[in-house]
Amino acid sequence: MASTTKRHIKPKRRRVKNLYTKREILARVESLTRRQFDDGREIDLLHFIFNKSNIVSLRGSPQKVLDAIDEYARTKKYLMNVGDQKGKIVCDLIRDLKPRLMVELGSYIGYSAILFGATMRDAGGSKYFSIERNPEFAAVTMALVDLAGLSDIVKIIIGPSAECIKRLHADASFGGRIDMMFLDHYKPAYTTDVKLCESLGLIGPGTVLSADNVIKPGNPPYLEYVRSSVEDKRKKFDQGGFKTIQTASFDKRWRNQYEERVGEEKLDPEQLGNPNLVYESHLIHSYEPTGVPVCISPIY
Repeated sequence: MASTTKRHIKPKRRRVKNLYTKREILARVESLTRRQFDDGREIDLLHFIFNKSNIVSLRGSPQKVLDAIDEYARTKKYLMNVGDQKGKIVCDLIRDLKPRLMVELGSYIGYSAILFGATMRDAGGSKYFSIERNPEFAAVTMALVDLAGLSDIVKIIIGPSAECIKRLHADASFGGRIDMMFLDHYKPAYTTDVKLCESLGLIGPGTVLSADNVIKPGNPPYLEYVRSSVEDKRKKFDQGGFKTIQTASFDKRWRNQYEERVGEEKLDPEQLGNPNLVYESHLIHSYEPTGVPVCISPIY
């Protein structure tokens, strides 16, 4: 009787080419598990860029400066920048709208100021104001904006957003109504700052608001306000209903963003805005540089 034997063939291991280096993978993991900003990485970014052997070629080139920032964020430490995907959405809006005057709330290290400032300049715009609460972040932004050759277009204003908005309004050289505003700063201040701009006449018919992170991590008070009808807003305006600031609905990381530096952030509950303005709201789904899905909300 013939016997048979089974041959156990060990499958060959398939070698998969890594899309990221070990350092890049660690940087992405760190971005999801540890503190993501204000731990010295912003100053470290400056040393990284200004110590590059090709620093001369970066001068006057917004794209090369952005590439250097991306390189640091990819190979060293995560940076909470707007990123290329969300950045393209806003850049497309800028090219379409051709704003003469644009204001950004929240500079961080200047990535968006460089990207949007350069796009606005190419589209014929003349003034880009970027407001930043943290003076260290503002200093980093100034250095990188200057390196990119955009100091004639992009101006950095340092201080709490509401205070800076009032200063710009009082400045005769500011230029009047804002054509486009990008909101990416202290999340609970989105609504109060928009209402302040409405009250001062800085935004009105024709102004476009582009707000980041309205779905993730989320900004229910802002979406409620811009989506409310004129009738609902007038009713709440007359009753002072918008004076309540719902900070409890925000994640602790965003709610206590400035706690270590300046203590509890104070928002002005007296800003009632202009209830007669009507906004047309759109949600555009995109991704953070880490791959986390988010939304940008252009408001017309």
